[in-house]
Amino acid sequence: MTPAQAAMLEEIAPRLGARGVATDPAALAPWLTDWRGRFRGAAAALLSPRSTAEVAAVVAAAARHRVPLVPQGGNTSMVGGATPDTDGAAMILSLRRMDRVRRVDGAAMQAVVEAGVILDRLQEAAAAARARFPLTLGARGSATIGGLVSTNAGGTQVLRYGTMRGLTLGVEAVLADGSIHDGTAALKKDNRGYDLDGLLVGAEGTLGIVTAATLRLVPAVAARTVAWVAVPDPDAALALLRRFERAGDAVESFELIPGDTLAAALAYLPDARAPVAGEHRWHVLVEATSAGAERTPRDLVERVLAAALDDGLVADATLAESEAQADAFWAIRDSLSAAERARGPAAQHDVSVPVEAMPRFLLEAAVAVEARFPGTSAGGFGHLGDGNVHFHVRAPAGADPDSWYAEGAPAASRFVHDLVVAAGGSISAEHGIGRMKRGELARLGPPARLAVLRAIKRALDPRGILNPGALIDLADGGPVP
Repeated sequence: MTPAQAAMLEEIAPRLGARGVATDPAALAPWLTDWRGRFRGAAAALLSPRSTAEVAAVVAAAARHRVPLVPQGGNTSMVGGATPDTDGAAMILSLRRMDRVRRVDGAAMQAVVEAGVILDRLQEAAAAARARFPLTLGARGSATIGGLVSTNAGGTQVLRYGTMRGLTLGVEAVLADGSIHDGTAALKKDNRGYDLDGLLVGAEGTLGIVTAATLRLVPAVAARTVAWVAVPDPDAALALLRRFERAGDAVESFELIPGDTLAAALAYLPDARAPVAGEHRWHVLVEATSAGAERTPRDLVERVLAAALDDGLVADATLAESEAQADAFWAIRDSLSAAERARGPAAQHDVSVPVEAMPRFLLEAAVAVEARFPGTSAGGFGHLGDGNVHFHVRAPAGADPDSWYAEGAPAASRFVHDLVVAAGGSISAEHGIGRMKRGELARLGPPARLAVLRAIKRALDPRGILNPGALIDLADGGPVP
């Protein structure tokens, strides 16, 4: 521990109490590794404040002593965004003890929750108020609201409700000098200049520490219909999506899944069964909902699918006949990432391309990667409605995992990212940049965009104490971590 770190701890420990400061290596160990196990860091201490005032005191002390802080929620980052660097210069600032649901207003369709609230707990609180928070993802049992706001998380319902940026009405955050920005009033009109709340959403804790947020709720689901559809190719899937969109706004999830990825999921899940019979190269999972009994999403789904079957856009389809069957369909979708990991070492990419370009990208990128890296197998699945592709490049059979991740995976990732940029896309769709993609952002990001990002970082965090190493490096060219 450095003298500066020791002085900061001496100052802040009485304020946080015994439960608020941990320095024992065994207590710190679980929080020094990212969710994927790809990044490992070091930290002098784990600080766990209970309130916004305590967070402000910690950040102010860190600013005085120039001690970096790495904010952390559920530690479910897919890009190493909440893992400290290996030099041990930083302390981890955990928001997990800030877990109050301050207010749920079913009439106003708003909830005010602290950063440490876990997503599924917010969903339960919203349901108790006969409302719904319409964002979900595989890590809903561990991901926290502060992390979801800070990474502008997406998920499977972006098609209808947007990302966290669209669902966040206001933010409370502690800035780099320890001052508090309170935007939780969620004013519909506020013309006082720059949108500070919007700036903090997706900033990955590099501009301020999100301590609470006001979030938009939607009416609870009165009825839903979940369908599993086999299609001949991604172009047919996109055409089917457009038909659903023309039929109304009931569809909120439209997931595209290749046949080999489905096979991996069925092998991974012990009791899972293929939703439709026969071998099909591509599948779509569709969910349509309604908030009122007067609307029947099942009728809409049946009508669109019947016409699509007649026109050859659909090879086969089945509608869930119960909530249990609908959940079983979604269990397959939610297991895809874990099933892909179980297949062996792979370079995994969260990228986006224009929606109209996604079918061509899925097919052509896989061919290009396999030609460039013989022995690999490549493919993707994802949220067709918003162009988000989870594109995986699997290592050649028998490859040594350590060697692959050290050499093969980085080369494959650079190649994939080049293809994404050439298609007019983004190297990060919903997971953020973190530490994993910082070098690639510096390599491929438009110069004007990078200049603005660095200027904002310098202005709001001139000492560089907030999550250093994540998202953006103040030096030109941002080194690869």
